[in-house]
Amino acid sequence: MKTNRRNFLKTGATAAMSLSVLTLISPNVLGKPMGYVAPSDKVNLACIGIGNRGAEIIKELHKTGLCNVVAICDVDMGAKQTLQIMEMFPQAKRFQDFRKMFDQIGGEFEAVSIATPDFSHFPVTMMALAEGKHVYVEKPMARTFQEVDLMMAAAKKYPQLATQMGNQGHSEGNYFQFKAWQDAGIIRDVTAMTAHMNSRRRWHGWDTNISHFPAAEPIPTTMNWDVWTAQAQPHDFNKDFHNGQWRCWYDFGMGALGDWGAHIMDTAHQFLDLGLPSEINPTKLSGHNMFFYPTSTTLEFKFPKRNEMPPMTITWYDGMDNIPAVPDGYGVSELDPNIPPPSNGQIQPAKLNPGKIIYSKELTFKGGSHGSTLSIIPSEKAKEWESKLPEVPESPSNHFANFLKACKGEEKTRSPFEIAGPLSQVFCLGVMAQQMGTKLEFDRETRQITNNPLANQVLAGMPPRKGWEEFYVI
Repeated sequence: MKTNRRNFLKTGATAAMSLSVLTLISPNVLGKPMGYVAPSDKVNLACIGIGNRGAEIIKELHKTGLCNVVAICDVDMGAKQTLQIMEMFPQAKRFQDFRKMFDQIGGEFEAVSIATPDFSHFPVTMMALAEGKHVYVEKPMARTFQEVDLMMAAAKKYPQLATQMGNQGHSEGNYFQFKAWQDAGIIRDVTAMTAHMNSRRRWHGWDTNISHFPAAEPIPTTMNWDVWTAQAQPHDFNKDFHNGQWRCWYDFGMGALGDWGAHIMDTAHQFLDLGLPSEINPTKLSGHNMFFYPTSTTLEFKFPKRNEMPPMTITWYDGMDNIPAVPDGYGVSELDPNIPPPSNGQIQPAKLNPGKIIYSKELTFKGGSHGSTLSIIPSEKAKEWESKLPEVPESPSNHFANFLKACKGEEKTRSPFEIAGPLSQVFCLGVMAQQMGTKLEFDRETRQITNNPLANQVLAGMPPRKGWEEFYVI
């Protein structure tokens, strides 16, 4: 496999944008079928991206007692944010380039965790699946629509491998409550949802009249900037691209929508069978520019009728000055009760915690993000329905244990790529509408943008940086 993979580039078997399917046959791992882990064993885990959020993920996976961290990989093995994990797992083998890790010790682990910047989730995931590894990858799955397509296709090709996107609420209360309430007919005929995340973001306060990327700065001596850049187009190093700052830029991150959307929209998207939107309309883009995300965004995602479910609109709000109105009877637990309502009778809160308001033909629900459960509003209506609410089962495992147990064949992942992929593509389409500043009409059957030829070209994917073409074949 490794010889074939290296020869692939030398032979020029495919162009960067070719979507022709090539079969890359992975070897058995230590003589076992690909992806096999004996139920009695702990999962041997390699962790790619070990600082900041990556460190938190590694600690949570380790805390389950179901894995051995045998390898750690980060482009900056020596920076302040990576030292803690290096000290925590001194026996783990260390790498700066994930490709070298797979080449040198690929037979020593069965699964990977991936917590690199959004844009570089893709190549690591594609290599891991081709090499026969189970994959836990942070949300969103990838930065572009095409890359998510390829990740889903790779996961489908290797069905014996567990995949899990890191939207932890999929293993917490809201997941099980939403399903139970829908099965019982409590949540039905949903026509609209408001999703909101109005906290300060890293790019707030930046100059929105930007005309070029920030100037080059010296690359830290401990860092492999070439590997950090991965398949993205070349950029000089700047501290505002690193350590979470990548989230601010269209080239690298997914903004507030990609960061929080998966924690707020996920259960509605799955259980209401939303799939992909037919229209994405940016109705507010404050501080719009072509480099980093707006300071405030309102996006309308319109979904058509699905079987017996009516058409539905999700309206996304981010920005500190872009707080949505809430319905009468919303309550004050998450609001400042000292703010009087405007003259139209609707409450306009001064602060609203990240969450959602779901509107059906009969009931209205409010909820938070991640695993926060829903409640019926107003309180009078909640009391009326209290006796009709079904029992909600408890989660048998948290999101990290769910993944590791799936590696061992004991559970199925609750956020596999077949479920997380279309959700991630909703965000990809939203980000395209943000950056291009225009309404996009999307044909769900042909999977094409029909009203904007340039946007449709972007949807098909941009050529990867030279030397990274191999990850765009399956």
